Amino acid sequence: MPSDFDPNAHDVFLLRQPWTLVINRYVFSLPDAQGNEGQRFAFVEQKRFKFKEDIRFFTDETKRVELLRIKARQRFDPAARYDVTVAAGEKIGEIQKVFGKSLLRSTYRLFDPSGHQLCEATERNLAVALFRRIVGFVPYLDNIANWLPIPYHFVFTRGDQVLVHHTRRPWKLTDHYTIDCTPDAARTLDRRLVLAAAVGMDALQAR
Repeated sequence: MPSDFDPNAHDVFLLRQPWTLVINRYVFSLPDAQGNEGQRFAFVEQKRFKFKEDIRFFTDETKRVELLRIKARQRFDPAARYDVTVAAGEKIGEIQKVFGKSLLRSTYRLFDPSGHQLCEATERNLAVALFRRIVGFVPYLDNIANWLPIPYHFVFTRGDQVLVHHTRRPWKLTDHYTIDCTPDAARTLDRRLVLAAAVGMDALQAR
């Protein structure tokens, strides 16, 4: 995939997390006419167990051409902001987990390069979010919690306005998501920042 591929020319994306040991990997593609994985345009990799997260987006598995990077500003801070930059170092935005709200329902905020809030991404269903947390506290069951068919959906909003639907596809052995930016018809969100947030929301929760 050429490095000049522009996510901002599209509205719907697919994200898949292949099963691996030690390393988190993700593959982005555009849906084909049937809604299945079509043209791939990005490969993402993050080493697990790093104290300071460093997640890199490449054009493909060769990792020769870098597209984006997510990097934490400080270590051991549950409220840390993560800068999203292009390969040349220019910042396109920031991501931050809202620690207090996330105790009940995972919540993230997206910011523009100047640090002004753009929107908030929140787990769509409070009951499902609470059920997932309860499962995590059950002995032995917590080890297979991520394999259970528990929906993991987010909605990106600005006030009462819905901008993006981030939906986990059911009955998949690994994580598959559809990221639908169609509600943001005015294109107020940089699609690159949305895609970075989609990976961050998964990777930063050690899913």
